[in-house]
Amino acid sequence: MNVDTEKLVEEIDQRKDELIDLVKQLISYRTPAPPARNTGDAQLFIANFLKKYGFDIDMWDVYPGDPNVVGVLKGSDSNQFRSLIINGHIDVAEVNEHENWEASPFEPIVKDHTVIGRGAADMKGGLAAALFAVQILRERGVELHGDLIFQSVIGEEVGEAGTLQCCERGYTADFAIIADTSNLYIQGQGGVITGWITVKSRETHHDATRKDMIHAGGKMFAANAIEKMMKIINGLQELERHWAVTKSYPGFTPGSNTINPAVIEGGRHAAFTADECRLWITVHFYPHETYEGIINEIEGHILHVAKGDPWLRGNLPSFQWGGTSMIEDRGEVFPAFEIESGHPAIQLLSETHSKVTGKTAVIDVSPTVTDGGWLSNAGIPSAIYGPGQLKYAHSVNEQVSVPQLIEFTKVLIMFICEWMTTKKNG
Repeated sequence: MNVDTEKLVEEIDQRKDELIDLVKQLISYRTPAPPARNTGDAQLFIANFLKKYGFDIDMWDVYPGDPNVVGVLKGSDSNQFRSLIINGHIDVAEVNEHENWEASPFEPIVKDHTVIGRGAADMKGGLAAALFAVQILRERGVELHGDLIFQSVIGEEVGEAGTLQCCERGYTADFAIIADTSNLYIQGQGGVITGWITVKSRETHHDATRKDMIHAGGKMFAANAIEKMMKIINGLQELERHWAVTKSYPGFTPGSNTINPAVIEGGRHAAFTADECRLWITVHFYPHETYEGIINEIEGHILHVAKGDPWLRGNLPSFQWGGTSMIEDRGEVFPAFEIESGHPAIQLLSETHSKVTGKTAVIDVSPTVTDGGWLSNAGIPSAIYGPGQLKYAHSVNEQVSVPQLIEFTKVLIMFICEWMTTKKNG
């Protein structure tokens, strides 16, 4: 590698005000999800930014008003040299009008070496720093031999997986960095899937017939779907306790694999016996597990529970898993993924982090989820690595440290210069 990275790193310190301004500019775009459908202007800004620095732009609507942006900078010898995806989401957490912010959430301020505003930590700070790294590399004429793919996606906050569409569109690389909130730790993640369990009667009955269903001699073989759902919930709790005893994963506290009964909907009117009940659950699972495997475990257990009940045996519960959007169809999937600690990119990222920060890189697992699982699911070795602490994400007065933004930008520039000027078999 013939690039003088020391000069590039020094330039980041000299131009830190430009970095801060770029973070503030991204925050000023109001892109909360929900309500979503509001990222067009912000994504157009990113598309124009990347285009200015030589990227070919692919921009398409995932939903009306919410486009993805992918910029591709072709390397000088793409077939021989390593490629990289930088991935981030432009949507931010919703804002409640009654929250007590120090300033308007979308009018960012800088105070005590932090940028404060909605999305500062999650994750417009990471996006802006990655863009700034691109800007410096391009302005200084650094030639990259491999392809650099920059993805600014929508929908991560509400499970709309703009990243999944990037994968389905065929974008791939030898490694992917998800520049999301990780406090500059190198992380994998567990997974999350939501699901609906429905108990439904084939018949509907007047509430006055209840005495004939539940008392001796009533001779009416029927049931209240809400009450039968209680057995399903008990079954889920039994499975959750079983998982807590029998499953574990390094970096997670015992029992982190949970089954949360989040929402229950049932019945139609007080004058009817409830003929249907729907339970919305959220399931957290470990990095080495798949959501397909988790679905099979839950369905298998609950069907056994149901077959132990005389009425449920003939009215088995049905299941609906995941979804493409918490807004559109009330469902989401975040696949889990593990860090390959021996992968050359992880080793290089760790070494680069240590050079820049003077600290040993932490390789662990995120306690939350990102779109990174979709990249890993597509066969792309991936890691979450970005500025910002999780405790500030989604919070009132959300913030990100300016020194950490600078460190992240330096690490990213040095990593890109080394990774993308190394042959694939190097």
